[in-house]
Amino acid sequence: MTLRVGVVGVGHLGKHHARILSSFPDVDLVAAVDTNRARAQEIAAAHGTRPLFDARALLGEVDAVTVAVPTELHRDIAVMFLDAGVPVLVEKPMARSLAEADEMIAAASAAGVPLAVGQTERFNPAVEASRPLLVDPRFIEVHRLGTFPERSLDIDVVFDLMIHDLDVVLSLVHADVESIEAVGVPVLTGRVDIANARIRFANGCIANLTASRISRDRVRKIRFFQPAAYLSIDYAAQKVEVWRLVKGAGAVPSIDGGELPVRHQEPLERELADFVEAVQTGRAPLVDGPQGRRALGLAQQITDKMTTGLQPRKHENTKSL
Repeated sequence: MTLRVGVVGVGHLGKHHARILSSFPDVDLVAAVDTNRARAQEIAAAHGTRPLFDARALLGEVDAVTVAVPTELHRDIAVMFLDAGVPVLVEKPMARSLAEADEMIAAASAAGVPLAVGQTERFNPAVEASRPLLVDPRFIEVHRLGTFPERSLDIDVVFDLMIHDLDVVLSLVHADVESIEAVGVPVLTGRVDIANARIRFANGCIANLTASRISRDRVRKIRFFQPAAYLSIDYAAQKVEVWRLVKGAGAVPSIDGGELPVRHQEPLERELADFVEAVQTGRAPLVDGPQGRRALGLAQQITDKMTTGLQPRKHENTKSL
């Protein structure tokens, strides 16, 4: 069955949605939608589809949509399509607040259609290769450092970048969050540009995460320490190293390990393929609405705990994830 899909928002990330979806043999890219007419026309021409300038024009024309517009518009656009029975993949963070996320989840449930959230690192082949080996992580160290962007400046770096790693950590540590310490600094914008969070889970695991969008170098690494084993993932290089303590017949144990084989593939391509398959088969997507909400809730808890030197902003109570 050929799936008719529209892309709403073809800017920094949405243009890649259009590129990848247009390459799938079982997908008909119906339109590239953007309020920036020149951008919509450019991306549509590049991928053999038509430009549209209002998302409402897709209603009745598509079997599914992906939404890659600014976060403040996620709820309105997603709910419009979900209410019409159209499955939606919405980019992270899924919404501005847990209340908006709940509206989206409720709309998907009422319509009986999939709602996926674009937590792309969950689809990173390096993460997939590592998952079977991560049985009891006790300490997790994350560095996600990027250069100053020309996008996503409407949200703090926690929602822009750190939320990727929060989602990965939550998918691997099967325990509730017990406590959070956090600090953030608004360096080049009026919002937090660099942040650190230390999260303690009820099972004793601690995750220490640093995210920056003002660094000179790009770093995207996560390291796991568990009894008798250490595992390191380079998200960007899709490289995994694992080292284990091996007890032999002698008195002195040895260390064994090295790089794991990883079949490289673009994570966004795997994410979109998962969404297409979920729509076609009726199964839940790998990262569904409730999982996207949980990552959003933890990101909100971190910003609520954060010491920034800025005047505090009013946030919704997000204690319940």
